[in-house]
Amino acid sequence: MYEKLKKAFIELSEEAGILDSEINITARRLTPKEAIGETERQDFPLLHGKESLIQADFRGALGQAFTDMPRDFNGKIREILDFNFDNNGERALFIATLNAVMRFLGKTERTIHCKNESPELCSQEIVKNIIEKHGEKICVGIVGFQPAIIDHFSKTISPENIRITDLDKENIGKEKYGVVVWDGHTMAEEIFKVCDVILATGSTIANNSLGELTDLSEKYGKPIYFYGTTVAGPASILNLNRLCFKAS
Repeated sequence: MYEKLKKAFIELSEEAGILDSEINITARRLTPKEAIGETERQDFPLLHGKESLIQADFRGALGQAFTDMPRDFNGKIREILDFNFDNNGERALFIATLNAVMRFLGKTERTIHCKNESPELCSQEIVKNIIEKHGEKICVGIVGFQPAIIDHFSKTISPENIRITDLDKENIGKEKYGVVVWDGHTMAEEIFKVCDVILATGSTIANNSLGELTDLSEKYGKPIYFYGTTVAGPASILNLNRLCFKAS
């Protein structure tokens, strides 16, 4: 998957004549307030240091990526492409930079995380979109703990028709909005077996689990949707279904 993204990124950069550009890419970690603003809901992982949002700036075009290994970087596009992509920190820098460059080139959109009341409104839109496409009598699998989405689904189709997987040990085995969180390390395939539709966080591209999810989607014939800004550029390249209604 990363080889495909890297190849596409090289082709885009060469076509635009920016691969060897002297313009620097600057990636930095955003504070929770910068990233998500003031939210009434306080259980977003971003607000508790579980994840960080890094931001790349290329000629004024911004791209972001969620990661549990935030790193600062200042360099050129070619240096990013020389990464081995063998840890979450390197992958997040690559994805943030890819999103920024693709935004600059007009190849993708909505690369900046929504703030304040918008995450709540976006979650409502996501639930509405899934229901309109697949009906209310479905079992929805949610990959990654996103409290607003889980809450709104639980109020719409009931907790009994929701399954959640997450990688955070503090969430696994706990009940969240009426749903017990499964271990994403061991239950990734099970959620595809029992659910009709899968909704996954776009940060799976940064932790290198997105490829497994798309393979399982194809294996079991279950539609999968990705949400968030992290997956903006990759979704455009890989033709993934992306739901992100309030990002800028």
